[in-house]
Amino acid sequence: MNVSRKKGPLYLQIKNILKDRILHGVYPIQTNIPSEPQLEEEFQVSKITVRNAIKELVKDGYLETKSGKGTKVIRNTSISRLSKGKRFTEVLVEKGHIIQKRLLGAETIENAPETTLYTLFGEQCIRIERLYYLDNEPYIHYTHYLTMQRMEGIELTHLNAQSLYDLIEEQDISLEKFRDQFAVAKADSYVGERLNMQAGEALLKRSRYSYDEEGNIIEYSEGYYNTEMQQYIVNYDI
Repeated sequence: MNVSRKKGPLYLQIKNILKDRILHGVYPIQTNIPSEPQLEEEFQVSKITVRNAIKELVKDGYLETKSGKGTKVIRNTSISRLSKGKRFTEVLVEKGHIIQKRLLGAETIENAPETTLYTLFGEQCIRIERLYYLDNEPYIHYTHYLTMQRMEGIELTHLNAQSLYDLIEEQDISLEKFRDQFAVAKADSYVGERLNMQAGEALLKRSRYSYDEEGNIIEYSEGYYNTEMQQYIVNYDI
């Protein structure tokens, strides 16, 4: 996997990629991540770059390094601004599932007048389509729409390896307010095909609105969950 100096320090990019893998169960808790030589080969970077990335994750409490025993994952949850509870993916990972994601497409689109997207973002916005897998089976289909304002430097090709919200934060945008809506929806032929379902089957639809500190809309997304595979779960810590 390639990282680019155009996006800032290489060790921070690698840190974010490794962190994302930890949060999605690719590197399960209490197991070792790949060795330093393996990471050097994967990212085509120097030993010091890999070590600096690991040091950051150790400092943040995700990894533990012991001489002769490798580097072990000791935490696989993050502090989320969305709520005091755990994120859905974190709940699944804690239960031993593996969550993988695949970028299906990313492009700038023109919004037709009198549509929701035109009302939210104006004439143009960025459209990102992703598919999430639960234990290697397609489970969630997500389409994200981002404002064009303040997004000039975003590298959409990195979305396969990095969290969308991490990329937004790299643009010095702080997401401070979220609004989620849930509904039962029927799979259309496009979404149904990607989730290996028949058109017309029932899905859980989740719509999210994300705002910055000034109340400006930054992201709108629509997610479709095949709850026949796994019910949607929210855990709240009291």
